[in-house]
This record gives sequence, C-alpha cells and structure tokens, in this order.
Amino acid sequence: MTSVMIVDDNPIVRRALREYLECADELTVVAEAADGRQAVAGARSARPAVTLLDHRMPVADGLSVLAELSRHTSVLVLTSDGSPRLIADMLRGGARGYLVHGEFDPADLRRAVLAVAAGQGWLSPAAAAVATASVREQVTREREVERHRLVQTRYGLTTRERDVLDLLAEGLSNAAIAHRLLLTEKTVKNHLHRIFAKLRVGSRTEAVLRWTGHR
Repeated sequence: MTSVMIVDDNPIVRRALREYLECADELTVVAEAADGRQAVAGARSARPAVTLLDHRMPVADGLSVLAELSRHTSVLVLTSDGSPRLIADMLRGGARGYLVHGEFDPADLRRAVLAVAAGQGWLSPAAAAVATASVREQVTREREVERHRLVQTRYGLTTRERDVLDLLAEGLSNAAIAHRLLLTEKTVKNHLHRIFAKLRVGSRTEAVLRWTGHR
C-alpha cells in the first residue's frame, strides 16, 4: 500500500480527495492537515510516502513548508494556482509533481501519486509547459556563458574588458559604463580601444555584434 497525506485548508476538498484515493486498492490515506504547520507535524509522525500539498493555506502556505516536508515525504503539489512563478518555485523547492485543479481526473490523480511514490515526476499540462520553458532558459543561459567564454579566450579579453562589453551590449554610454564599474570615462575609452583592437572591429556596433555572436 502507498500511504498518502492530504494537505488542504478546505475540508470539502480533503474529503473529495480521500474518496478519490481510497477507491484505489493500492492507496491509503494516513493523515490530513489543514495548514502548513499541521502538514509538517503529520509528515514527521505518519511518514506518508506521498503528500498532496495545497499552496494557499492559513498559518503557513505550501511553499514555506515545502523544504521541511520534502525531508520526510515525496510532495505532489495539488492546487488551483497555476501561475508560472509558483510552479517554478515549487519544482525548484523539491516538489516531485504538480497538478492543477481542473486538469486531472481521479485516474490521473492515482497515476500521479503512484508515479511520485516511485520516485518519478508528474506534471499537469500547465506545469509541464513551465518546466519545459525553464529548461530552455537554463540551456540558453549556459550556451551564452560558454559562448562568451570562448570569445574571451579566443581574443584574449580580460575580465574587465568583458565587463565593459557586457554593459556596451546593454546599450550603455561610456559615462554610464564608467559609473557602473566605478571607473573614469577615460579608462572606459582606453578599454574600448583595446577591445576594438582585440576583436578586430572599428565601432561599438561591430564590437557588440561580435561579442553577442552575430558576427
């Protein structure tokens, strides 16, 4: 049997979830909680394999207790809030799955609980879209860092020259770059002169294009 704890401040929701879960022979509800603090206490005492966790609750919300809960149980977030920010925060915080009310039926819930209990993940369509976008953004950031590293190595740029180029690419003027890096405008101009020579370009635009990989 896979043990489950239900955490939701709405007793009607808790009752409906219990009925859904107990229709499955392999699932048993061992605890319920109406807020985050009760959830942590229940996880410590009942040690459920999976906890269905709502987010918006009194006393302590789901996100605030997620880290502690994850030490004792696998967390499957089950909430009406499908905002990308919350989904991303919950997944980064240790949740193994995320379901949004209205995007699953009892059979989906059963499969999700069993998957999370087995160490797998389970995401509703909204959560899956956020997770995919997050992975793409991370890959893009990693590629950007690697590309800058290669350009820096290839042209022999110093760390300070790279800082100047980054700000140049943001469209900052020499004065603004100087203010940001706590330098004089003359020092910035000297850095740009050396940057242009190293990148073999003749203008700010060409330097930015070279630095950002378009040339």
